Amino acid sequence: MLIAIPLLFIPVVFYAIVVLSGWVGTGGVAAAEQALRDPLFSIPMVSGSAWNVGTGDLILFLSLILLFFELLKSTSSQKVAIVNHALSMILFVFCLVAFLLFPGFATSTFFLILTMVMLDVLAGFIVTIISARKDLEFGAG
Repeated sequence: MLIAIPLLFIPVVFYAIVVLSGWVGTGGVAAAEQALRDPLFSIPMVSGSAWNVGTGDLILFLSLILLFFELLKSTSSQKVAIVNHALSMILFVFCLVAFLLFPGFATSTFFLILTMVMLDVLAGFIVTIISARKDLEFGAG
């Protein structure tokens, strides 16, 4: 049954931990946003410049990888896929409410995560509708 849990739940939780840990501290929302931008490490490039990678960048990278696997899962026609679609929709509503109502979640990083969750929901429903239509066309003949 764990396969029904949307994988994009993981980066949402990571984001919430980073934002809420900065929010609970003395800095409030500004500290939370700074925690997302501050570089964790730097990679020297051939051009001589440095590529600074922050917490927000790593969360987005993880989100993109997990979105790929969620899109692969959406092509499944198992019964657990319907539960996955429903949980993805609940996650999308939660993310949308958090983005609109909580100051620490109104960032570009979280908006991109929200967009990935929305794409997961849309892909799941579109794939389900298309495969159901093909089943109907095949059965009608």
